[in-house]
Amino acid sequence: MLYIVSTPIGNLSDMTARASKILAECDFILAEDTRTSKRLLDLLGISARVSAYHDFNKEQVTPGIVASLKDGKEVALITDAGTPGVADPAFYLVRAAIADGIDVVPVPGASALLAALVASGLPTDRFVFENFLPNKGTRRRKLFESLKDEPRTVIFYETPHRIIKALEDIKEVLGGVRVVIGRELTKMHEEFLRGSAEELLAHFTKHPPRGEMVVLFNVRVKSNPPPESA
Repeated sequence: MLYIVSTPIGNLSDMTARASKILAECDFILAEDTRTSKRLLDLLGISARVSAYHDFNKEQVTPGIVASLKDGKEVALITDAGTPGVADPAFYLVRAAIADGIDVVPVPGASALLAALVASGLPTDRFVFENFLPNKGTRRRKLFESLKDEPRTVIFYETPHRIIKALEDIKEVLGGVRVVIGRELTKMHEEFLRGSAEELLAHFTKHPPRGEMVVLFNVRVKSNPPPESA
């Protein structure tokens, strides 16, 4: 059986009892970064065999993992933080396991994109996740152009050294749309920044961006909407 186990995105207390139990009892754990995951397991008092599973080795090691699963091994897959399968290579193994008739069991827990969405103040009834934006400015602006008429709330991940360029492109392409940034979610310095791209750029000139970020906007929601008529 293959368990897809969510782990905390910052606050250790977000680790569920069920997730801890499965990680402690499985035959081995697959982790995107074994060093990061071993630190977490040590804090939880879990001693288990941990093997690497990431974008650079997934094609090579997946057949062996599937063979172990077919032999009856209990395997848990975790990511660096949060829910596996979101912006990481878990999908490749899940698809292979399903193709061989192996049960895949989700063990829910923390998710950065959902945590940011529910506290954003933007519409939550429909949303779309765009992962990390393209590195090249032309491709990034082209993506924003394609989202001009997107009715759903858009969510993507961003890093401190790229957020300025992303906001500049949002300002250029989407104008005064309201942007929400969730930074360092569940950690000591968690904060939410809300405003137009221009306002957030001004904020970052005084407070250099730090920490991993979840960025959200909805083209139907403007940063400074006109007052309703009486």
